[in-house]
Amino acid sequence: MALAQNLSSKWISVSEPHPHVLHVELARQARKPVNAFSSELWAEYGALLDKITHEGRDVRALVLSSALPKLFTAGIDIADLSKTETDFPDGARKSLSTYHHLKEFQHAIGAPERCSFPIIAAVHGLVVGLGIDIISACDIRYAAEGTQFTIKEVDVGLAADIGTLAYLPKAVGNQSLLREVAYTSRLFSAAEAERMGLLSTVVPGGREEVIAAALKLASVIASKSPIAVSSTKRILLHSRDHSASDNLEYTAAWNSAALQTNDIPETLRATKSRSAPAFVPLRKAAAKL
Repeated sequence: MALAQNLSSKWISVSEPHPHVLHVELARQARKPVNAFSSELWAEYGALLDKITHEGRDVRALVLSSALPKLFTAGIDIADLSKTETDFPDGARKSLSTYHHLKEFQHAIGAPERCSFPIIAAVHGLVVGLGIDIISACDIRYAAEGTQFTIKEVDVGLAADIGTLAYLPKAVGNQSLLREVAYTSRLFSAAEAERMGLLSTVVPGGREEVIAAALKLASVIASKSPIAVSSTKRILLHSRDHSASDNLEYTAAWNSAALQTNDIPETLRATKSRSAPAFVPLRKAAAKL
């Protein structure tokens, strides 16, 4: 059964451009601003990534992009946001409802961290507000040279609350520039984003070129041992949030099991014979995909 079978939905298109690589494209064109995230879309996005993992599909890398020619995403759908429930008997109950809504939102946008495989964001055009939350949770970020970013939330009277302010301070090297763009919501270029450390690569060209570059990288990652890659991702995530000594202890415990993998002798065999290694999936696939 095809890796991408039954994964596409109303506003998300999923394909398998290379073996073990999925391409997920955001494609909400029904309203303007396009690719604006309603509650339905962000719930759909988080559920998709969790579904891929839970069903045991043999995905080893995933590229996230926009299917639209001019932008990655316009951010949150303000019209949808205004439809939230307003009939509460008191402020305490309203606050509790808002808290749970935000936690569900954060859980959906944080789905890339729950995936055992790396997710590469390939962006172009405008990346507004929630778009930065989304790519901040991804493993690797590529952008076309003309891409522009904005942490837009302060312009609507709030602090970014879905991931940007949690992930970026731990991901970027230029804290001064990060605070500047977060406090002002000004547009910043792909070159500035690369200098900040938000991006690993700025790709010459536009949408097609950045997606091609990201898919090429995904194919390289997918050729490696899935045990090695998934273990590396898990250890890097732990390292981000813990001390070096804690991470070394975690790594020793993790690798005491992971080193039992057959991927090591298979890699050695393939290297010796100058052939491509044949790795088995991380998990047994669900009976029906």
